Amino acid sequence: MLPEILPQESRFESMLTIDGMTDANESNLRLESTLQELPFWEVEIEIERPGNDLVMLFNQEPLLPGIILNNNQHYAGMVSRRKFFEYMSHPYSLALFSSRPIRILYKFFHLEMLPLSEDMLIINATQASLQRPPEIAYEPILVKTTSGKYKLVDFHQLLLAHSQIHVLTLIELQQVEEQSRVAKAGFNDLKQNYTRLIQNEKMAALGQLVAGIAHEINNPVNFIAGNLVHAIEYSQNLLALIRLYQQYYPEPEAEIQTVIAEIELDFLTTDLPRLLTSMEVGTERIKQIILSLRNFSRLDESDKKLVDIHEGIDSTLVILESRLKNHQIGESINIIKEYGDLPKVECYAGLLNQVFMNILANAIDAIQESLVSQHGLLPSRSVSQRRGDAKSESDGGNPHDVTGASVAVARYERLPVRVISHPSWVRDKAQICIHTKLTDDKQVIIRISDNGPGIPESFQNQLFDPFFTTKPVGKGTGLGLSISYQIVVQKHGGKLQCISAVGEGTEFIIKIPVQLNS
Repeated sequence: MLPEILPQESRFESMLTIDGMTDANESNLRLESTLQELPFWEVEIEIERPGNDLVMLFNQEPLLPGIILNNNQHYAGMVSRRKFFEYMSHPYSLALFSSRPIRILYKFFHLEMLPLSEDMLIINATQASLQRPPEIAYEPILVKTTSGKYKLVDFHQLLLAHSQIHVLTLIELQQVEEQSRVAKAGFNDLKQNYTRLIQNEKMAALGQLVAGIAHEINNPVNFIAGNLVHAIEYSQNLLALIRLYQQYYPEPEAEIQTVIAEIELDFLTTDLPRLLTSMEVGTERIKQIILSLRNFSRLDESDKKLVDIHEGIDSTLVILESRLKNHQIGESINIIKEYGDLPKVECYAGLLNQVFMNILANAIDAIQESLVSQHGLLPSRSVSQRRGDAKSESDGGNPHDVTGASVAVARYERLPVRVISHPSWVRDKAQICIHTKLTDDKQVIIRISDNGPGIPESFQNQLFDPFFTTKPVGKGTGLGLSISYQIVVQKHGGKLQCISAVGEGTEFIIKIPVQLNS
């Protein structure tokens, strides 16, 4: 009797008639889907039945990929549609084997098929199937169930399911990338807010510190300066009186002559005016420093106002003057000012002075370390690398460390560029050049260049990134240039650009409008 393909209730685990078989395109597959979620065939026949029964079964089901062979209800093998009809197409094969047991026919095209577990992932099963020998590459997939039974999955059905999973995976990947983009944007906003918070706290603390120092120093200095005028006048009067005594009493008593010799009256009368003059110069210097501190911090100017840009630069240089000379090697950095004719600029003076401090302090640190390194007083660590480490005096970080948006060179309109040429910076005197000018479109350009070692190209794309620093842990926050970038670009609507080449020097270009937009 010819075996028939029974419905699910008797011999099939899923609906296997042509109309009822599930299509993989219509199934809800996932990346974790296994073979048991695919449509399968479970057509079995005893191996002792005549070969003609196989012909009738394959003709009855045109989509049937293969038939499982049993020997007394135990698995004996599998014959595929392709192999069966390929062999039966040989001359006399159908007449020779149609009435003989399938067992005899199976000996001629017997192939060892390694069964796959129904719990195997579809993507893994696809890879395993594609690694089969070429002669069985397109054979049905033999699947062994947890109950020990065997079923067949069409190889093309497996590929179709794998393609669907691939498409679904791409869609999920796009969704994950979008979520990652949103999360990254939120993280960048958080970093920007955190940077601004740190900047506000640092500037507030710096302002209070400068205010206290300026106030505490200013009072005693004014006391000294005010009384020094009278001290100079009194000393001149006393010296004049002594000269009169010497004129009218050229031969004083012996005791007076002894005291004159002990106190070296001639030297005293010559040196005392010089001493008082040097004290006067020192007090004027202290008063200038106090004024520079006030100009730098602008503690009494919380809002924007018209200021002299050159005054802010000069005040910053006064504060940094002690760092221009390297006492280890006895060399100093020369400051070259090329000031143009600038009008009063509407800006936040204290914040803009912070930018000058960051960039100038960084240039000084880089040049000083380079000079010391050239004299063999430092380890051999790359000076160019440390160029990105210097920290500004005001925020503990280097303008080259910076935070903030991406590099102006890459994302913003490039400013007019002057060629920096210092090929022999080691032999030449170390210098920092400050150049200012006013453009026709009412823009102020401040160029701060040095003939130091330059910044490696690998660092330049990260100069203005938040928290970027090449300093060791604990040596810097990497906020200097990031804060400078925010002050120039976001606060003043300007541009901040860095141009550098290793061995050629570094130039920072600041461009801000003369009048801020409301």
